[in-house]
Amino acid sequence: MLKLLHFMYPMRYLAFTLCVLGFIGALLLWGVGGHLAPVLLMGYLAATGVHDLLQTKRSILRNYPVIGHLRFMLEFIRPEIRQYFIESDIEAAPFSRAQRSLVYQRAKGDSDKHPFGSQMDAYAKGHEWMTHSVAPSTVTSHDFRITIGPGTAQPYSASVFNISAMSFGALSANAIQALNAGAKRGGFAHDTGEGSISVHHRKHGGDLIWEVASGYFGCRNEDGSFNADKFQANACDPQVKLIEIKLSQGAKPGHGGVLPGPKVTAEIAQARGVPLGVDCVSPASHSAFGTPLELMHFIARLRELSGGKPTGFKLCIGHPWEWFAMVKAMLETGITPDFIVVDGTEGGTGAAPLEFIDHMGTPLQEGLMLVHNSLRGAGLRDRIKIGCAGKVINAFDIARLMALGADWCNSARGFMFALGCLQAQTCHTGNCPTGVATQDPMRQQALVVPDKAQRVYHFHQETLHALKELVQAAGLRHPNEITAHHIVRRTGDHTVASLAQALLHELPVGSLLCDDLGALPELYQRHWAHSRAQSFSLA
Repeated sequence: MLKLLHFMYPMRYLAFTLCVLGFIGALLLWGVGGHLAPVLLMGYLAATGVHDLLQTKRSILRNYPVIGHLRFMLEFIRPEIRQYFIESDIEAAPFSRAQRSLVYQRAKGDSDKHPFGSQMDAYAKGHEWMTHSVAPSTVTSHDFRITIGPGTAQPYSASVFNISAMSFGALSANAIQALNAGAKRGGFAHDTGEGSISVHHRKHGGDLIWEVASGYFGCRNEDGSFNADKFQANACDPQVKLIEIKLSQGAKPGHGGVLPGPKVTAEIAQARGVPLGVDCVSPASHSAFGTPLELMHFIARLRELSGGKPTGFKLCIGHPWEWFAMVKAMLETGITPDFIVVDGTEGGTGAAPLEFIDHMGTPLQEGLMLVHNSLRGAGLRDRIKIGCAGKVINAFDIARLMALGADWCNSARGFMFALGCLQAQTCHTGNCPTGVATQDPMRQQALVVPDKAQRVYHFHQETLHALKELVQAAGLRHPNEITAHHIVRRTGDHTVASLAQALLHELPVGSLLCDDLGALPELYQRHWAHSRAQSFSLA
C-alpha cells in the first residue's frame, strides 16, 4: 500500500503540496481577520509550482516543482557553489564542470564563448593544442560526412559525429525519442545499443545503427541463439543504415550482464524479443561464431541478410593477439568489415563493477592507434572505416581522434548532457531526476521530447560548427585531412612534440605482410607471428 501511495504521489512533490495547503490555510485565516501577506506569499509559491509542472523546458522543475528552483538559485549565485552542490562534481564524476557547461550552452543555443583566455595551464605536461595556418581556408558547410561501405549495395553517408550506443531500458522512452528526433533533424546516426530497436527508436525516423550483441536481442530464438529470419525482418527496415556486431564495450569488456526480471517491462520485452518479467541475460561471448574465421563469415552473412547494408563490429581492445587474429582472418577469407568501432575503456554510460571501469580494457587512444596501424600494416586500411567512442565531448576531441586514425566519432554522455543529464549517478536506481535514465513513467514525463530533441540537434550542430572553425584555422577543407602532425603535446617542462612524434608512429602500408618484422615495434614482433585466423588463442 505504501509503495502504491508513493507511486501515485511521489515525495518529490511534497514541497509543492505544502505550498498549496499553506495557501489554502492562509486564505482561510485571512477570511477570519488574518493578514494578507501570507496569502500572497503562499499563493505565489503555489502558482510557481503549477507553472513548474506545466512548463516544458526544464526537467528538474517538472519533477521537483518549487524546490527545484534551489538548484538554479545556487547556480546563479556562484560557479563554485554550483560545482560543489549541484552538478555532482565529485571525485568519481567522469567529466569536469567546464565540459558539461559547454554541452549545456551548445544544447540550449547559448553562446559558448569564454573571456579571459585559456582555462587550461598551457605549460602543464600533457597539454595539447592544434597548430594553425597563416592562410586559413574557407569551408562552406559544417556538415562533414564520410561514406561507409562504398562497395556495398547500400552505402551510408555518415556524419563524422554521431550518437553512441545506449539501449532502451538503460535510457527512458522519452530519452530515446528525443535522441532519435534530434538525429533525424540533424541528419546523423543514432546507435541503438544492444537492447535492439524499440518503437521509440522508430517513432521519429532518425537513422539507426543496429547493434547486434551476444544476446541477439531483436533477432533471437527462445534459447538465445541467433535467428536469421528475425534479423532480416529488422535489418531490412530502411531506417536501419548500419549493422554493428558488438564484440565488447568500453564500460565492462569481457563481462556479460543481466537485466533483472522486474525491470523487463512489456515494451522492453517486445523490443528485445524476451519473455516479460524474466531475467534478460547478455552472455559474455557470442554463440553464432567462435573463431576469427567464423566471425568474418558471420559479417558476410549479416551483410547479405540485410540487403547489402554496411556491416562491421565494435570492440574494446583486449589481448592484442586476438585482434591480430581477426586481421589475419580478413586476409585469409578476403572478407572485411565495412567499419570497425573502437570503444575506449574510459567511456561507457552503463553501470559496471569499479574494477572493470578503472582497470579492464584498453583506453581509446591506444586501442585506436593499434587498430589503425594494424590495418595499415595488413594493407586493409583503405577498405575499412574506423569509428571511435570514449569521452568525446567537444570539437577538439573529434579533431584529435581523427588525427590518430579515426574516420568518425561517437558520443554517448555528451548527448546525455544535451538531454539534461546532471550526472546525479542514480541511473541504476530508477530515480534519475531529469527523466533520462529511468523507466519510471512519471519521472520520464518530465523530459519533454520536442524540447530535448531540439537540444540534441543544437549540440550536434554547434559542435560541428566549432570543428569547422578548427579545420578552417588549420587551412584544411575537411577534418579527415587532420593528421598527427597538426596536434602538438607538451611532453616535459621544456619539450613539445607533435602526436606523430610522441604517439602515432604509423606502420608502413603492407609491413605486416613481410617475413621480416624486425623493424616493427615489439608488440607486433611478439604477437603478430603467433596469432592465427583459426583461433582467438595464441599458436
